[in-house]
Amino acid sequence: MTRTYAKPSLTWEQQIAHLKANGMTIPDEPLAEYWLRHVSYYRLSAYWLYFEHPKGQPGPRFKPGTTFDRVTALYDFDRILRRQVMRGTEHVEVALRGSWAYALAQLGDGHSYLDASLYAKREEFHKQLAKLVGEAGWSRETYIKHYREIYSAPAIPPVWMVAEMMSFGQLSRWYSNLEDRALRNQIARPLGLPETVLVPLVRHVTDLRNICAHHGRLWNRGFLQPPKLAQKPSDLAATLDQNATQAPARLYNGLSMIGHVVRTVAPNSTWRQDVRAHLATHPETDLAAMGFPIGWETRPLWA
Repeated sequence: MTRTYAKPSLTWEQQIAHLKANGMTIPDEPLAEYWLRHVSYYRLSAYWLYFEHPKGQPGPRFKPGTTFDRVTALYDFDRILRRQVMRGTEHVEVALRGSWAYALAQLGDGHSYLDASLYAKREEFHKQLAKLVGEAGWSRETYIKHYREIYSAPAIPPVWMVAEMMSFGQLSRWYSNLEDRALRNQIARPLGLPETVLVPLVRHVTDLRNICAHHGRLWNRGFLQPPKLAQKPSDLAATLDQNATQAPARLYNGLSMIGHVVRTVAPNSTWRQDVRAHLATHPETDLAAMGFPIGWETRPLWA
């Protein structure tokens, strides 16, 4: 049975009064109004959920000691974390784009990727091809416009151009649909992982990027598509929490695997050190909610 949504809209003053009535301490109401005005009640609610009693428990909604400042501190921690995760996923994305384009180009020419026989699921291939044709037709990228104006055939650009044009989600589908496992491994090798691990990692990274791009809550989120945990190289396997294999997955294993790719494709990057330094600033010091095991900082990838 469904019911009609009937919650009223509230002014900023009413929102503050509502939070206080439910047990949140708000010593600086003008500052709280600033946050509600420029961030919004609903976006911040994803962060004060951490401070709430379980639903159905009698009494105040918020646990003792819950303040508006603790909520915004957690929000700011997550905001910076999203930037760092995006920085790490950039290395995964750029490396995969380049490796995929190079391997497909070496099969014959720049348009060999259009051979339907390369793909395990033909229906998926034609679905993704239709999307690509449409995007190549309206793209305002200078190099795509140049191709359309100069060349009449093939109808869409070579693989090294479309690799830069397509979304990361599209790229992951083109890559994972390749039927030849040896070819998938050839593409995965520069990223330091076997294809059996890279394919699900790319899907996981796509989820991470989408959350970061839409400024969603990241720090303690559960993921329904966990990455497959690598068993080699040995230092990566020893860094991962090999017991955390069930959904919903937390952030730790995904971060660790991104860290492995970053050190492989960008060995001079300080990304792992920067992430570790930021984690030390967690305002609630609750890294367990992110999936971090006890002693994680002594494991090889993070030590």
